[in-house]
Amino acid sequence: MKFRLSIVMLWLSVLSTAPAITLDETLNTTLEKNPAIQRAKLNLEQASGRRLVYRSVIWPSVKMNAPAGVQGGDRAGSTSTKLFGFVRGSLTQPLFDAAIPASLRRGDIAVLIAEQQLNLAVEQQLHTARVAFYSALYQRQLRSLREKQRLRLDENVASQSDRYRAGLVDRSAFTTATVEARELDPLVQGAQRSYAAAQLQLSEAMGSNLNSDARLPEPDGDLTYATVNVDVNAETNTALENRTDIKLARLLVRAANEDARIIAAGYYPNASGILAADYIPVTGIHREGSTSRNQDFIGSELREGAAYTWQVIPNGKVGGAVLRAQKAKEINEIELKKLEASVSRQLVQVKNNLSGISERQRALIAGSDNAEQAATAVQQNLGSGLSSQLEYRVAESSYLKTQTGLLEASFQQSVALAEWDRATGRYFQFSEDMR
Repeated sequence: MKFRLSIVMLWLSVLSTAPAITLDETLNTTLEKNPAIQRAKLNLEQASGRRLVYRSVIWPSVKMNAPAGVQGGDRAGSTSTKLFGFVRGSLTQPLFDAAIPASLRRGDIAVLIAEQQLNLAVEQQLHTARVAFYSALYQRQLRSLREKQRLRLDENVASQSDRYRAGLVDRSAFTTATVEARELDPLVQGAQRSYAAAQLQLSEAMGSNLNSDARLPEPDGDLTYATVNVDVNAETNTALENRTDIKLARLLVRAANEDARIIAAGYYPNASGILAADYIPVTGIHREGSTSRNQDFIGSELREGAAYTWQVIPNGKVGGAVLRAQKAKEINEIELKKLEASVSRQLVQVKNNLSGISERQRALIAGSDNAEQAATAVQQNLGSGLSSQLEYRVAESSYLKTQTGLLEASFQQSVALAEWDRATGRYFQFSEDMR
């Protein structure tokens, strides 16, 4: 396990660090290069092709062939051998088909579904990149905080070493101070590893190249805590209108409804206009199988007409398919209702989380001032011999814990606000609904 960990750390150390990048630059790069978003864009292009397939039911069908050959022999007084060729074509235009209106709507809905799937991919990847950005800031600040704490402990080690040499304290005080300082080494290293992992996650979300020469992104800024007020009642309606997953669920219900209508069109007749033509560029070509000498020649002609078909007894084939489509629609409707009902619960949960973070942050601020004053007083008293090494250790540990708690509160609030934006549907929308 240690060997694997050393390999990972060696590989992380090979990756250099890129210049500082802001959150806006992170989100823009994610939109441009994230593989999941790129795949969703390709699926949108495929949906445009499927829309053409759905709309093809309204267009005419044209067929053409051009037979050619040789006719000859002793027949009806004719002994010459003749080359022949002609063009035969037909055009069929749907005149009445109950599936046409539903097919046109289904083609448009297919494009809308692909757009919302793209929006959903954008929302998920932007949220992932945003949380990774906050996580990198948190781990970097945590590492810095622990390094500062270790520096203070190293100063105490140096002070105790000088006092030990001067004969003011025994060796146990110097040893205890050294142990306290070294206890922070694994914490600093752990924060460094977590920071590198957050950088890798951020690079992956941004679609960056992660080869041996890759430069890991360096997030710009620091996590700060700010008082926020959220209104669940007002944001619930906004979420119901803007949430991508809810829009997608509504489109799936519409798509299932149109699929059922397309299938149900099999109950009704359909009619088509037919236009057929034969073009013979030469004369004197005899019709095969004819026994008439004067009326067996083939010539150019044009024929038109209409035809209709009606499957009066579908033998349950259409009805069974309609039932399956209706069941799919009912399932989609249930899922839509579940999503709509969960919106207010999600918003309340995030609000409660923000309230809890706020209460904790206020308590930590009050405790942080006391812990800092106590740590300073104990450090001064330690130099004069009025405080023990144990008291100093407890004071420094308490101060580090409160500072870490404040930083963690800022990180948790940032993540909770990102979750609030996702729950209310405030992330980037790729396209508007087609009208």
